Amino acid sequence: MTDFIRFFIPLYFILFFLVSFVGISFSVAKRIGKNPNVLPKDDSAYGLIGRYFKLTLFFMFLYTMLLLLFPDGVLQTFRISFMKRDFFLYSGVILMIIALVWVFTAQWQMKDSWRIGIDNDSKTKLVTQGLFRFSRNPVFLGMTVSLIGFFLAFPTIIVLIFLLIGSILMQIQIRLEEEFLLKQHGQIYLTYKKSVGRMLSLY
Repeated sequence: MTDFIRFFIPLYFILFFLVSFVGISFSVAKRIGKNPNVLPKDDSAYGLIGRYFKLTLFFMFLYTMLLLLFPDGVLQTFRISFMKRDFFLYSGVILMIIALVWVFTAQWQMKDSWRIGIDNDSKTKLVTQGLFRFSRNPVFLGMTVSLIGFFLAFPTIIVLIFLLIGSILMQIQIRLEEEFLLKQHGQIYLTYKKSVGRMLSLY
């Protein structure tokens, strides 16, 4: 099982990145004629959040590569021993796979409205169908579940830190986007916001 985790986790995140960031961004860019990655590179609070998010992704990718190259050392470093159980491992792997499918489905349902960041230069369609009937932020929900799965499958203090930092950054980003969507769509978004939960609505 050690060899499985050693290869599964790095390959999973490579696939996640290629499908959910590179692939979908390339597809949307071809249709709308612009780069959907609109994260700012300035010194604003929003720009700072974007940089922290990119740094988190970079260090998480680096960590998974270390796991691939030096499995014995990384597997034993800062390990949370009481979670070294098959139940946690299998649960984590299942959550990660479900999260990948969920995120890709949500991105596909957004069609040309998909953006990485807040697009102040274009008015995008407010998507309320599909997975968006159950979550106002299904992509962020899927990414959070993916990090939870990562922690369950590979329970170390370092992965827990990635989970906490990633969750905090996503929650800040969600609230920034909510303010933007309210300004852009007004009462339509307000009605949608009242009927669908920020992360998940079960009804």
